[in-house]
Amino acid sequence: MLQPFLRWINNLSLQSRLIGTYIIVILLPTTAVSLYFYNQVNETYIQDTRLKSIDALQNEKQVLLTQIETMERAAQLALSDQEVIQYLASNHDTPTAELIEFNNSSYANLAQIGINNPSILHLRLYSDNDHTYEMWPIFFKEKRVWDEPWYKLARTLGDREGWYVQRQNLLPRSTRFMVPELDPPKVSLLREIQVPKGHHAGIVQIDMLLANFAPRTFGALQEDESQMLLLDAGGGYIPPSSKDQQYTFPLQQWLTANHTEQNETRSYQADAAAIEDQELSSIRYTYQGTAYLATSTSIDRLGAQLVHIVSLEKVLQDTRRARNGIVLLNIGFILLVSLITYLANTFILKNLRLLTAAMKKVRRGELHHGVEVDGGGEIGELAYHFNRMTLTINELIAQAVSKQALMKEAELRTLYSQIDAHFLYNTLENIKMLAEIEDQRQISDALTSLGGMMRYNFKWSGEYVKLSEEVRHIRNYIEVMNIRFEEPVRLELNIPEVLLELEILKMSLQPLVENAFKHAWNEEEDMERCLLIEVAATPDRVITVIVQDNGSGMDAPQLEALQQWIYVPDEPDHHHISNSYPTNAPKEQQLRKGGIGLRNVQRRLALFYGEDYGLQITSTIGEGTRVTLRFPKVLLTGGES
Repeated sequence: MLQPFLRWINNLSLQSRLIGTYIIVILLPTTAVSLYFYNQVNETYIQDTRLKSIDALQNEKQVLLTQIETMERAAQLALSDQEVIQYLASNHDTPTAELIEFNNSSYANLAQIGINNPSILHLRLYSDNDHTYEMWPIFFKEKRVWDEPWYKLARTLGDREGWYVQRQNLLPRSTRFMVPELDPPKVSLLREIQVPKGHHAGIVQIDMLLANFAPRTFGALQEDESQMLLLDAGGGYIPPSSKDQQYTFPLQQWLTANHTEQNETRSYQADAAAIEDQELSSIRYTYQGTAYLATSTSIDRLGAQLVHIVSLEKVLQDTRRARNGIVLLNIGFILLVSLITYLANTFILKNLRLLTAAMKKVRRGELHHGVEVDGGGEIGELAYHFNRMTLTINELIAQAVSKQALMKEAELRTLYSQIDAHFLYNTLENIKMLAEIEDQRQISDALTSLGGMMRYNFKWSGEYVKLSEEVRHIRNYIEVMNIRFEEPVRLELNIPEVLLELEILKMSLQPLVENAFKHAWNEEEDMERCLLIEVAATPDRVITVIVQDNGSGMDAPQLEALQQWIYVPDEPDHHHISNSYPTNAPKEQQLRKGGIGLRNVQRRLALFYGEDYGLQITSTIGEGTRVTLRFPKVLLTGGES
């Protein structure tokens, strides 16, 4: 998938790629910055909404706690009156006078509790004593509420308090109440009366309308974009008191998000200053494409949870509008930059198109004498070098034609030389036979060696030969040269058997040996002449060949001059010996003449193997000269390559 795309990119024109690059370079940073600021603004709006939700939730919770305190205080006042407890637990009928007195004192005090707390709907005491008279609307027989759903809960409370929420309007369960109106949705505080302790005597019920108990949750204070919910201990919400008011917010989605952390939820840690010591959490979730923020806090005394759900649609609407504006602005900016870039590149790349057209003509074989471009810069420099290149190509074409003619002539001369070499080999064989007939073994051996040398020289089938063939040629050369000396030169070889198969440049060792014969020993001196050839391989796969003689050696100026002559570049200005060498014409000419072979070997090694390889020469007066030849390790047959 990536390769076709890369090929498509490479096939585009330079102008198209530049425009695309400019667009990407501008688009990526602007998009990243725009998204960053959009997310920051978005999170700021949501954070403000969360803080407002926390404030509303805390206010509603404070009202709830206040109403709970009011109901508990009312129940405590009723149970703290000993005359009320004695009346409920009396085991005999109360006389009329005492009933009148009780009605004027304790009953009036209980009625005053409801008057002092208008939010309390009912204060009722139910007695399980047959001797207790009912006093409407406070004292009733307990059997009237046997069918109530909260009755079993109240009988098992003991010293604890219980809460019950009536979620909807109900008809009176018994006409014995003589209550003409409906029983509205309410919350009830239940307390069991035990006199003595452990013996059930009755029940205290404090009722409050849900609309008064939690006005923002069950009253008319709900906002269009938010909703307050009260969840009971079972996880179900308590419906509002009005039939016209219904919960439309996705509560079940919040319950799932709150318990399983799904549906793109996000938890917030509320500020400690905002929530004081209360546990509070906020969760963002999405339902049917709409984002919501749900903030909840627990009402421990009710065993319930208060939840405030806010729709984030209006909150995010402004940020979406800003985002769309940024996107349109980026698109317009990119279009403008693309147009400007196209016009600028058209002007800048005009000269490059001219140069491209000229290159196409050269590729088709049309002779081209150059291209003229306006201005300088990189394209002007490129045009200059192109013109120079075309000029060089024209010169090379002329040289190639000339070389081709010279090669034909060289082939003819090679044929003639082969004929001459064949005649010379036959002549040497005839002389050798005459020497053997005359019993001149030394002359016969010398002619054999000379013939081997000539065959080696004339058999130039390639640039490379085995090291063993080069060594055999050196042996023949030394056999021929030893005729000149009364004391022959002794050849010592220190070459591992495995290295004899090495590939080496032909005639790369013979010039070193020849140079030793010419300059190392004086023919008039009677001395032992020894020549050592040693071959070794280094760990970095480099072969070193050492050719060392025991001749007279050279002093420092002579060695320096020889090295300059060998390593000097092949230019007319450098064909001289260093001025540090003494100006003695015969010695200078002799040194230069003797260094021609070494210079040739050095140049061939550098040409075929690289500048890192070549000759190294060291010499000491009276001890001889040492020439080290370095080249990479290559085997012609088997082994490493």
